Amino acid sequence: VQLQASGGGLVQAGNSLRLSCTTSGFTFSNYVMAWFRQARGKEREFVGAIGRSSSIATYTDSVKGRFTVSRDNAKNTVSLQMNSLRPDETAVYYCAAAKIHSRRAGDMNYWGKGTQVTVSS
Repeated sequence: VQLQASGGGLVQAGNSLRLSCTTSGFTFSNYVMAWFRQARGKEREFVGAIGRSSSIATYTDSVKGRFTVSRDNAKNTVSLQMNSLRPDETAVYYCAAAKIHSRRAGDMNYWGKGTQVTVSS
């Protein structure tokens, strides 16, 4: 099983960034896909998740209206479009796969290596 997040980088506050996660080794369409982030010295926190058929998407309150999770089951990829980024959203962003739609890191079955997002003020 492999999940690889990419697309991170340095961006100015207010700008946008799009992260992608490519996966292999499991039946992608059978899993809910999620994004988490972890800032230095803080716990990993839920950002958003999307259901198997893209019919349901959930977000943490602080990103609603600015971030969008999408998936392509044909390409086994999940993306996170981040708009109006803020400096306090500087973190390592991780993609994850789960059998259930959950916000809890402990419910994730598979994790990818993260990608660093740095938002400058």
